[in-house]
Formats: sequence, C-alpha cells, structure tokens
Amino acid sequence: MPLNVGLIGLGEVAQLMHLPLLSDDPRWKITAVCDLSPSLAEAMGARYGAALRTSDPAALIANPGVDVVFILSPDETHGPFIAAALDAGKHVFVEKPATLTAETLRPLLERKTDRVVFVGYMRRYTRPFLAMKAALPEPAAIRHVRIRDLITESPFFTAQTRGPVRAGDVGPEAAAELHRTGEAEVASVIGAAAPAGEKRAYRTLTGLGCHSLSAMRDLFGMPRRVVSAAQSSGGLVVSALFDYGSFLASYEAAVTEVPVFDAGIDVIGQHQRLSLSYDTPYVRYLPTTLTTTSLEGGAGRTVIDGPHFADPFRIELDALHAAITEGAPVRTTLADAMEDLELIAQIAKGFAATRG
Repeated sequence: MPLNVGLIGLGEVAQLMHLPLLSDDPRWKITAVCDLSPSLAEAMGARYGAALRTSDPAALIANPGVDVVFILSPDETHGPFIAAALDAGKHVFVEKPATLTAETLRPLLERKTDRVVFVGYMRRYTRPFLAMKAALPEPAAIRHVRIRDLITESPFFTAQTRGPVRAGDVGPEAAAELHRTGEAEVASVIGAAAPAGEKRAYRTLTGLGCHSLSAMRDLFGMPRRVVSAAQSSGGLVVSALFDYGSFLASYEAAVTEVPVFDAGIDVIGQHQRLSLSYDTPYVRYLPTTLTTTSLEGGAGRTVIDGPHFADPFRIELDALHAAITEGAPVRTTLADAMEDLELIAQIAKGFAATRG
C-alpha cells in the first residue's frame, strides 16, 4: 500500500524534482497539494491527481488522507509547519535548511515523537559520497580539504529544459510578511545593524552552502573553530576556513552568471586525493563521480567511481521510505541539521572581522 503524501510549497524544487519522482514511484501517492498561489495548487493538483488542492497548510496537515507531509515552502515557514505536522501525527520530509535559524529549530528538538522527520540533504545519500566517506584516510593523514559551490542559478538551466509554472496570484501582503519574517530571523543571528551583504550571505549559506557544510560534517564532524570568514559581491560570494586540528578545510561559494555548476569536495593527503563532483540538480540524471588520484610505486594512478546517474532525490526517497516503513535509521535528522545552523551562525558572525 502506498504512502499518501501532501506537499506544502509547489515552487521550482517541488515541480522539477519532488512531484515527478513521487508520481513515478508506486510506493507513494500524491493526495494533497498546497501553495499560497491558488492557481498553482489547482494546476499541480490537476497534473498529479491530488484530491485536495488548497492554499491552507492547516487543511492539508489535518487531512486524514495524508501520511507524510513534504515541506517545500520558503525557509521562514518550515518551523511552524514541522510542529503542526508532528502535532497531527504525520511523518515529515522538510527541504533544507530545516529552519532558518538554530533558535527556531531548538524547540522542535525538545519534542518527543515516534514520527519520522527527515531533512532533505540529498547529496549525502549518493553512492559517490558514501564511497568517499568509506575511503577517507585517518585525520592525521589529511593535508587539506577544499569544498566548493561555484554555480549559476537555476533559470539558466530550466530555460533550456523544463521550466516551472510560475505563480501570479500571490497577494503582496503574504509576500511582504514572508520577507519581514525572514529579515527578522536573520537579524536575530547576526544583528539588525549588520550590512545588507552579510545578511544576504547568511541566506547564501542556508540556501546553498548548507548542502556542502552538512556533507563536510558528515565526513569530518564539526570543526574546532571557524578560523576566518568573509563575504563579497553583496553576499553572493562567501569564503570560510575551518580548523580540524591536524588539517584545515576551506569552503567557497560564488553565485554568478557564468553558465557552470561546479560543486564538490576534495580531500587531499600526502599521496592520495579524493575528488567528489556534483552537477546541477535542475537537469535530471546528470552524473556524480568520485575520482581517486594516488602515487603508487613512483607512478600516478587515477580511478573513477562512476559516473553514477541515479537521481540523488530518488535515492533520498528510498531512504525516507525505508525509515517510515522499516524503521531504518535517518542520517539527516533535525538534530543533525541543528549543527549546520550553529556552524552557519559562527561563519556569519565572523564576517564582521573582515569588513572592508
């Protein structure tokens, strides 16, 4: 019997990733959809056969025909929706970030529930990532780690592939309220007087960087400290350096109009380098690879694991289904996501030391 799914938030990620994958998989049934835009809720509900099409999240959450609530709405709304879904006894999938700030997430960690709460960090479920984790040398053998997200935004890709349906009937009051809520949450972390670029950089980290920072933690744990952090280009470029004791890890993010998506992790030892690369999620079934380069007997040797074309979002769905139906452990929990938000706060607070 399939699990019945209700989705809150029907924007780009819902339309291009979650809805098609759920629809194609007989283990899931889309029974309810919700969006601030009534026309978008109706359009996606009609396309995927959802019986309930609404602009009221509470109605979707309370619906007895929903087993799992997918929270794909703006980051500012995640906390209240997670709480409401758990109150209603629903399982929860929430796209990253789990919430916009650690303080918003903290009360949710204090709840006792037997429901699955799964945070959507799909990169951590890919085969090459797990292969890198299994192949890591001891920390003392690592010389340096470099992590990067050098990308262009999704419209470049979706304009040439499958563009989303855009909402045209969301009231200005609702959009303004979301903006005010987000601004207040960011200000609660780095201060209302922080420059606009630093506030935007915080959102760059929660929206883009959390994928890589979460993967870094999965591989190496939390760093001892943030050595330095800086932002430029109005917050669209962020750099940070982390202290892991026996090695340093660097992170760089840059959102530009250069038509590339260069994301990955390099783990560099004295005699071996592991290089993990990801492509844009906005073109389906692009490969993920792990390349191992080593010095053996005085000669260079390169081994490529991949390319692997399995969709990371589908692999993530496999893990979610196993957690709900078989009790399999969840690797990307709310407690796990809390460490990302705490680390992002440390980075953002470090911007002040490097202001020009």
